[in-house]
Amino acid sequence: QVQLVESGGELVRPGGSLRLSCAYSGFALDYYAIGWFRQAPGKEREGVSCISNSDGSTYYADSVKGRFTVSRDNAGDTVYLQMNSLEPEDTAVYYCAADYRTSACYRQYEEKDSRVTYAYWGRGTQVTVSS
Repeated sequence: QVQLVESGGELVRPGGSLRLSCAYSGFALDYYAIGWFRQAPGKEREGVSCISNSDGSTYYADSVKGRFTVSRDNAGDTVYLQMNSLEPEDTAVYYCAADYRTSACYRQYEEKDSRVTYAYWGRGTQVTVSS
């Protein structure tokens, strides 16, 4: 069974940096997509970034381009989200999610397909950006 566990969220000052981790296990296939999402109080959940492990392609929401970087470790069991130049608007619960359809990243971020879904979700980690 696929399991995803996020960590690394905490309180940080504006302009600061954080690195979130998503430890995953239980994939039955070699290729999958892992996405990062966030949800702020009173707002809808939004996609932040995605990485496809079939070719390492990465994708970002316009709101985080140039500030956030998604990557994976060589062992293939953790995905990271490096967040720099954090702003109060980045405050949210951050989730990682996974799906066997590696096209999910491309469809979500390049084709802007709002119907993309992910089958597996973590429980989230809180990021608060405040002075």
